[in-house]
Amino acid sequence: MIRKRRTKDGNKRHKPEEIVAKLRQVEVLIGQGMARIDAIRRISITGQTYYRWRKHYGGMGTDQLKELSAFRRIMSAFAQQSQT
Repeated sequence: MIRKRRTKDGNKRHKPEEIVAKLRQVEVLIGQGMARIDAIRRISITGQTYYRWRKHYGGMGTDQLKELSAFRRIMSAFAQQSQT
């Protein structure tokens, strides 16, 4: 079961790892002959969300996603340190 984070206004958000998994799931379904829009509906997101995710997370694997997260943490720590 995929659990979603909630924002301050109560909307649900997917974690980046979940997004990559869902993008992969759509590609598998398309490879099995399902229409793209049907595959998108099967994972319970809108077409707009799918294309936004695909633009941002594109061909990213879980390893690259972890590297990106680590890079963002390092840059955040650096920015905080330089402000003091």
